[in-house]
Amino acid sequence: MANHDANIHTGYNDLKQVELFVETAEKMVGHATMQLDPEMIQHAERAVQNARHQLARARQEATGTDDDVLARCEQRLARAEHQLREAQS
Repeated sequence: MANHDANIHTGYNDLKQVELFVETAEKMVGHATMQLDPEMIQHAERAVQNARHQLARARQEATGTDDDVLARCEQRLARAEHQLREAQS
């Protein structure tokens, strides 16, 4: 039975995964920009890259009903990237 459930694929899991990656990136960027620690900034950059990758993957598999969620994730990620760039300049 568990094996059967593992074969079921829904867009929900992909969307949740994207939201978690974006949330992690936001938190890491927030901490890095508060501390201005070069190592934390590198980790935040990597988290943003990972979130971008996850977002791109979800967009490829999107069903059309996911567009609003993905657009919100895109906006949140863009704000985090902007915050990170501002801290680096």
